[in-house]
Amino acid sequence: MSQDLKTSSVAIEGLNDSAFKVRLKRNLEIIQNVLENPTTVIGLIIVILMLLMALLAPIITEPNMPDPYQMPRDWKAARSAPLTPGHVLGTTNRGGDVYYGVVWGARTSLKLSLIVVCLTVVVGVTIGSIAGIVGGKVDEILMRVVDVFLSIPELIFALAIAAILGPSFTNIILALVVVFWVKYARIMRAQVIRIKQREYVDAARVMGDSKMQIYLKDILPNSFSPVMVQATLDMGNIVLVGATLSFIGLSEAGIAEWGVLVSEGQAGISAGRWWASTFPGLMVFLWALAFNLVGDGLRDVLDPRTETKR
Repeated sequence: MSQDLKTSSVAIEGLNDSAFKVRLKRNLEIIQNVLENPTTVIGLIIVILMLLMALLAPIITEPNMPDPYQMPRDWKAARSAPLTPGHVLGTTNRGGDVYYGVVWGARTSLKLSLIVVCLTVVVGVTIGSIAGIVGGKVDEILMRVVDVFLSIPELIFALAIAAILGPSFTNIILALVVVFWVKYARIMRAQVIRIKQREYVDAARVMGDSKMQIYLKDILPNSFSPVMVQATLDMGNIVLVGATLSFIGLSEAGIAEWGVLVSEGQAGISAGRWWASTFPGLMVFLWALAFNLVGDGLRDVLDPRTETKR
């Protein structure tokens, strides 16, 4: 009897070791396949350039600003065209420096995306995991709540929440968290239900692992592929929705943010002052495009259904 248990234990340990090697090999294949996709590589290059702009913002813009997230105003140079001395990308109708706003807007967008994505992943993964593991009435109630949230268009829902909370960058973050967490809850629930039926989870139960140990060691690490894809796509979508909210006046006045810049510059478009809206609008477009290209590339590699189509 003891010999049989020892043999079973060795077999299970070998199974776990084999699963780790398969997972490592799969991750290396994912990286290789992602880099073989030219559109994904283009997206990665744009993302890296955007991140460098955000990280180097204090160095490549005007130093010693008391609040670097507030655009400096030069009222005497208001409505200046690009390449004006001291204002390489021109100024807005209110004298805001477009170059400063574009560069620091990258940091604002990075801050917005990271905070919202991190919070939504934590909330969504937690709720989805509870629904998938517990099941029954708990699963039913949580999924009906998710369905209610998903039935409302993202932009309209975020607009309503931000308008109720009042104009503030922090309130935009809260509104986006409330809107975006539901995707991760549904994705995680589906992953948990699928993975908890796998053989290596049964093997962990035989080894005597608790439900929490099985979740942390076996279910959670193997559930993150679709979550990672969705998070990458949302890095672009969040900035797009956030810029829209800022454009209509739901952010703080004067903040170095792309939506605010587009809003300030829209009045001058009819008069030929295109630069105040064009440059920040182009940045929003490139940010959303880059993360969507990367997210689509990851989805093509990680989704087995797309692998069979190729």
